Amino acid sequence: MSQTTENRVKERVVVIAPGRGCYNKEELGYLARLHPDKQDFIADIDSYRRACGQSSIAALDGESKYSFKLHTPGENASALIYACAMADFMDIDRERFEIVAVTGNSMGWYIALALAGALDAEGAIGVINTMGSMMADGLIGGQLIYPEMDDKWHKDDAKSALIDSVIAQVNQTEGCALFTSIFLGGYRVLAGNEAGLKLAESLLPSLEDRYPMRLYNHGAFHSPLLGAISERGKRELPESLFRKPAIPMVDGRGQIWTQYSTDTHKLWDYTLGHQVLEPYDFSKAVAVAVKEFAPDRVLVLGPGNTLGGPVAQSLIDINWFGWADKASFSAGQAEDPRMLALGMESQRSAALKQK
Repeated sequence: MSQTTENRVKERVVVIAPGRGCYNKEELGYLARLHPDKQDFIADIDSYRRACGQSSIAALDGESKYSFKLHTPGENASALIYACAMADFMDIDRERFEIVAVTGNSMGWYIALALAGALDAEGAIGVINTMGSMMADGLIGGQLIYPEMDDKWHKDDAKSALIDSVIAQVNQTEGCALFTSIFLGGYRVLAGNEAGLKLAESLLPSLEDRYPMRLYNHGAFHSPLLGAISERGKRELPESLFRKPAIPMVDGRGQIWTQYSTDTHKLWDYTLGHQVLEPYDFSKAVAVAVKEFAPDRVLVLGPGNTLGGPVAQSLIDINWFGWADKASFSAGQAEDPRMLALGMESQRSAALKQK
């Protein structure tokens, strides 16, 4: 750390973008508090939203009180989270860090496209706001989350088998539908119709007085139930919005998209097709990103830090950074944080350029 900027070798980093559910009560005022210098960027987003007849993100962020009804619907949460994450990304210290790849969780894939330059500023808010607003008139299905790890943050095969058996049992019941939505580190996110989710909740044993946990205002993302959403997205969002990325991207299958090999038609088709309709394997995306690009650290963009645990669990699963379990992760982070969560005040300053 004593080296000067001129002779310091840059650290390689993979940047990870968050998905829905990370702008909560504690994050209210994130933009105003941490990004007062991003007024033009925020104004451009709000200009787009104003034309759509939607609330401005500046006003949402500036509310005096957090509201589930106001801040969690997709038409508001998506643009708000994108603005916070992109603003954080803009502030990463590029003199210290070389960004070698980007990835994201669920909606974070759309943000990753923006981070990598596969969508320009106008295209990014167009895709994120359009897809985030698709269920403004009513949610299609829903999601719940359930752990499939033990106390040491190791994958628990018995819990995984239980989840798979519940999915099979639910789908054998008339009128019920249930699917794996996201492989999220040590958790499984399930998507289904209301009948399927209710049956799953009755079949999955209660854990920690929290799980199975229904995700508020979340539709049945990454499942066949969103067929109409995928079709509508392809109608409303032209292929011409997509470009070759300037930074490599890792998607929800673990596939890498580079500036040299990206077919923009296939990128458009994946983003609005497979990515909407099939399971999103965030754990695999993280594993591929670190194995292929060998970063010195991973940076998790804000707002919030709900993604920190799943990132760590994904890395523990492949023994990355020497993390073999929850205890070694905690010890390693205390000594030399290899994962920097920009939504955490204690870690944020280590990743950002000084203003």
